[in-house]
Amino acid sequence: MHPTLHLLAKTDFPPLARASLDTLQVNLGYKCNQSCLHCHVNAGPNRTEMMDGATIDLVIQVLRARRIQTLDLTGGAPELNENFRRLVSAARALGVKVIDRCNLTILAEPGQQGLAEFLAAEGVEVVASMPCYSLERVDRQRGEGVFDLSISGLQALNRLGYGQPGSGLVLNLVYNPQGAALPPPQQALEADYKHELGHHFGIQFNQLFALTNMPIQRFGSTLVSKGEFQSYMQLLRSAYRAENLGTVMCMSLLSVDWQGYLYDCDFNQMLGLRAQVGSQALPHLSDLLAHSAVGAAIRVADHCYGCTAGQGSSCGGALESPAAAPKHEPMLSRAA
Repeated sequence: MHPTLHLLAKTDFPPLARASLDTLQVNLGYKCNQSCLHCHVNAGPNRTEMMDGATIDLVIQVLRARRIQTLDLTGGAPELNENFRRLVSAARALGVKVIDRCNLTILAEPGQQGLAEFLAAEGVEVVASMPCYSLERVDRQRGEGVFDLSISGLQALNRLGYGQPGSGLVLNLVYNPQGAALPPPQQALEADYKHELGHHFGIQFNQLFALTNMPIQRFGSTLVSKGEFQSYMQLLRSAYRAENLGTVMCMSLLSVDWQGYLYDCDFNQMLGLRAQVGSQALPHLSDLLAHSAVGAAIRVADHCYGCTAGQGSSCGGALESPAAAPKHEPMLSRAA
């Protein structure tokens, strides 16, 4: 795999400092039941890195000590961590909002019986990967059979009340472009998703998040192999919008890796760019028990242009609604 940090480190991206700490985004491990081309984590079935029980306990301590409002669980497939359900229940008992970044196919994996019911009982917000409403495009990006399993997973969540008006159970979907292009405008794409998934499969959901692919890990390596890295970076830089700076996720979030080390965002985690907390060279969750990360400088590099290009991109989808942005991926035509 081609490293990309050396291509990103020299940057003129504007300096940022953390304004608050509302969200702890915790990567529970890099093991996943899928291997997706756009994955910035390089997750897959053969990865062995998993957060242990002692670090899970420390996450719970930090949630309490720092009065964290949102726990955002990611991976890999976070549900594959044996402590996943224990962590979710402990966080919910503290009144913390919990987000599960779910790939949907995990709901059908052996050993995951009752997972959907558990998420519903705990009131967990599900953010589900669904790169398209087309079987061909989903299976090409994520693997044969993934589309059918994803549809089954969404239907199962709907039956439990997810995405249904008045249920309080939030189901959001995530879209990523398939290549070196910006995502289409989020609002129009969401309307297409709701029409197609509702008409053909009876599926309902709350929102669609359109995310920009980051030029790191597996996707970044693919760009290098195809000779497209520099042109993609030029696309991101040319679509930069300063008004997106105030709402990028790192302004109110810290990312935690499977060993408990701290980063300004999940992308910096994958690049090994550690956050600044206190005076520690290797800032760790334990440092948050004594030090606040509020006001600390955020480490930036050229990949940060991915969060501020066009409509903007964060873990919560688009930041702004642009009048226009160059080289969007073409809008998906509705199925016949």
